[in-house]
Amino acid sequence: MPEILVVYYSRGGSVANLARHVARGVGEIAGMSARLRTVPPVAAVTQVASPPEPDEGAPYVTRQDLADCAGLLLGSPTRFGNMAAPLKHFIDGLGAEWASGTLVDKPAGVFTSTSTMHGGQESTLLSMMIPLLHHGCVVAGIPYTEPLLSTTRSGGTPYGASHVAGTADDPRPSDDEAQLARALGRRIAQLASWLSPVGSSS
Repeated sequence: MPEILVVYYSRGGSVANLARHVARGVGEIAGMSARLRTVPPVAAVTQVASPPEPDEGAPYVTRQDLADCAGLLLGSPTRFGNMAAPLKHFIDGLGAEWASGTLVDKPAGVFTSTSTMHGGQESTLLSMMIPLLHHGCVVAGIPYTEPLLSTTRSGGTPYGASHVAGTADDPRPSDDEAQLARALGRRIAQLASWLSPVGSSS
């Protein structure tokens, strides 16, 4: 069964929760499934390195995950209007995949979470799309045929799914945010089902 790779970095749980809703949306497309993966934190050389596998949640992503997937979704919290360093560090190490075209023609989308409504969600999502374009992905967002995109009072953008955690840092997405995250998952999975050869996972 073709799989959509959902790769994320989450510190407070908001992006991890959003990733699970994205994965649910992927599973709503017949014949498609999601593979949840995370990236390790980065630290200064004077700090202790992270364990080889996370203590809980999704396992760390591997290069084989990228080769196997039929589509890709990237999730990150916002750091000053940009993606978080751990996800950027992972992407920066994909020179071999870029050179060999591992992700060429695979559909891809992005999602994020911020503490405030105007905390840089859209700039973060756009910054995450740039390396996907360099890798030759078919980048897609959420179209306005999704009615909630026009009525949401929290997260949710045409550039990708998003969540506003608020000053209390609530990791739970609102109903609208969850539905739009699922819509993004469905869209990438649907595109992958159209683009992937029958019986192939890459």
